Formats: sequence, C-alpha cells, structure tokens
Amino acid sequence: MFFKVVCLSVELACVTDVLITIIAQNRPYYLRLFGENLGQPCRRFSSGRRALHAASVGVVARLRPLHVLLATGSGYLGYSQYGRYKDRELERQGIEVPPRVAHEVQVALYKSIPTRLLSRAWGRLNQVELPTWLRKPVYSLYIWTFGVNMKEAAVEELHHYRNLSEFFRRKLKPQARPVCDSHCVISPSDGKILHFGRVKNCEVEQVKGVTYSLETFLGPHTWTDLNIKKSEDDTGSFQDLLVTKEGNELFHCVIYLAPGDYHCFHSPADWRVAHRRHFPGSLMSVNPGVARWIKELFCHNERVVLSGEWTHGFFSLTAVGATNVGSIRIYFDRELHTNSPRYSKGSFNDFSYISNNNKDGVTMQKGEHLGEFNLGSTIVLLFEAPKDFTFNISAGQKIRFGEALGTMRGTVTDAEKDSEGNV
Repeated sequence: MFFKVVCLSVELACVTDVLITIIAQNRPYYLRLFGENLGQPCRRFSSGRRALHAASVGVVARLRPLHVLLATGSGYLGYSQYGRYKDRELERQGIEVPPRVAHEVQVALYKSIPTRLLSRAWGRLNQVELPTWLRKPVYSLYIWTFGVNMKEAAVEELHHYRNLSEFFRRKLKPQARPVCDSHCVISPSDGKILHFGRVKNCEVEQVKGVTYSLETFLGPHTWTDLNIKKSEDDTGSFQDLLVTKEGNELFHCVIYLAPGDYHCFHSPADWRVAHRRHFPGSLMSVNPGVARWIKELFCHNERVVLSGEWTHGFFSLTAVGATNVGSIRIYFDRELHTNSPRYSKGSFNDFSYISNNNKDGVTMQKGEHLGEFNLGSTIVLLFEAPKDFTFNISAGQKIRFGEALGTMRGTVTDAEKDSEGNV
C-alpha cells in the first residue's frame, strides 16, 4: 500500500505541477478566453485581471510539489481504502473481485527507486558487528516484530550473533524440521503458500488472477545441458518444450518467505542440478500484497534459476530476490554473485554445472541444504510430473521446510482439483 501511494502521488504531483506552470505562463490567454465567454470586453476587467494575476501568482508561489504529494497521497489512500472496503463487501456476497493491477507508469516509478543500491547498503549494515550490550535489545525487537521462534534455533542465546547477518542466517536444531519421506516433493523452506497447480497456456499465476510469462521468467530456450526436446521444426509452445515425457504435465508452486521465517532453503526432491541462470533485476517487494498489485513481479526482480532433472523429467527451483534481499547464496556455487554493480538489469548470465565441472551436474538429495536468503523472499518451483501428481496443500497456508507438498496418486479428486492454487 505504501508503494502504491508513493507512486501515484508522485505521478499526480508531477502532472499538477506541470499544469500550474502552463496556466501561469499563459495566464493572459486564459483570462481573455474567460472574458470573451462571458460576452464582456476584456478591457472592462483590467483591474480585475490584475487582481486575478496577483492571486494566481500567489497560488503558484504557495503550491509546492511536497504539498501536492501529501494531499494527493492522502486522498489516494482514502480512496484506496474505500475501494478495499467495497471489494470486501462484494466478496462477502460471494462475488469474485478481480485484482487491482498497477499501471505501467506506476511500475516504472517503483522500479526507478534505487532498491539495488539500498539493498547493497542494507547488506553492508548487516555485516557491522554490534556491541554485546546492544545485541539483545536489537534482536528482541526483531523477534517481537516478526514473530521469530528462537526455541527452534540451534543457538538460542542472542549474544552469540555478532551481527544482523548471522542472526538472519541462524541454523535450526537438528530435529526442528523432520523431512517427510512418504512424499516425493517437500517444501524447500518455511513460508506461506501463495499459489500452486498446473501451468496452463505458458502462464503461471503468482497469486490468483495475476500471472507472469513462463518464458520470460525462465528466459529463452538456449539450454544445451538439459534433456529438453528442441528442433528447428518444432512449433510447440515453450511449455511443451519443457515436458520431456509423454503424458506428463508442468506443475508450479510459489512459497513466500516472510522476514521472520527461517531464511535457508533446501532441496525439495532428489534431483540433478545441471544449469544456473542468473537474472540481474529490480528488487521490489515480494510481499503478497505487492504480488497482487504488480503483474509479472517475479520477472522484474533479480532471481537465480536452477534447472535440472528428476525421475519424472524437468525440474527447476528459482530463488527470487526482494527489497533488502539482493544477496542470494547457493552453497555449491562460489561463482554466483547477486546484486552486483557489474551486472545490468535486463540481461542474464548462464553457467553450466556439467560443462564447467566435467561431470553429471550437482546431485541433490531431498532435504539437503541448498542456499539462503539474507532476509526473506520467494521460492518458485516448476517441475514436470505425471498427470496423477497431486498437491497436499492449500493456498494461503503456512508451511515449514520438510513438510509434504505433493506426490503421485492413482486418481485426482474433485476437491483436490478445486483446491489447486488460489489466494
């Protein structure tokens, strides 16, 4: 909500400022036009014109962009809250309300905020060692604000963490997250299920009603180290190229990590990582509210796509960066450097774990440590599986690393079909 207010307020402030300037510069013309419309000679109003001229100069002098920004921002906030109230009333009546998606200008204004620079500054601040006497008050405030459960931490003593970075990347007790063995796909992290289900028409829903392009998210089809069908005469969609086995479909799951969640992520299945693609990009917030507001949010943000194969075909895990989360670390990849000034937005960098390591890629076991965020962000799973694969989760639920996401079954019930992916 805050970013919506800022974006629209800046936009309205700029337009208002321009209109005031135009009126001030062309004041005589507007006064003549006003006088002629009244059907009276302009010379009769010379004294009134001078008074109006002086008054308009005073108005222009008193109006400032900050005043307009505050006024329009407050007005828009009230209007937005009223709109949300109306939406809630319609939802109570059982009427489906379409999401309010941001305009391109609003997205451009948001992207113009130097979030990459701010995130780098935040990262350096996190590395500053705190005095021993200050650690407990700072960490206690964070624990209270975001509901952190320190009883699960391997080290509960707050004085042990020298800086914020160590506190964010704290490890858990060995038995805090048991890994489910009865399901083939588990949650790679703690978080909240935003959406899940089958991929349709090369579009993936980040939340209900707001989609992003599968090809834009993963990048162009140039992989040479994956067993993916591709030929010059192939007229299939990008989605069809990812499905390597007949009768399979493409599934997805989006998990949002809040600032108070455990920030490490693990392997969600037994698979082989063959390729890494790094997209330098913006670092907009991935909060569920922003995800409902900005279409293709995950395609705008910096992200690391790990692609490979599992027993059923194509498998990928994407770590999406966010505001103050420019640092994405993959434990087995020392060549990866995210949110670096040397990378420009709009490009991508490929790295093959097969050709560079001269082996079959990086083999990951289900539940094995894979990487970490610096604060909180989003994990997107995209994988191929037989049609009888079903999710054992519900949209909006809280989930923890190691808990089951889904598995193969003989049939899919109507209830499970209806539950696939909605926030």
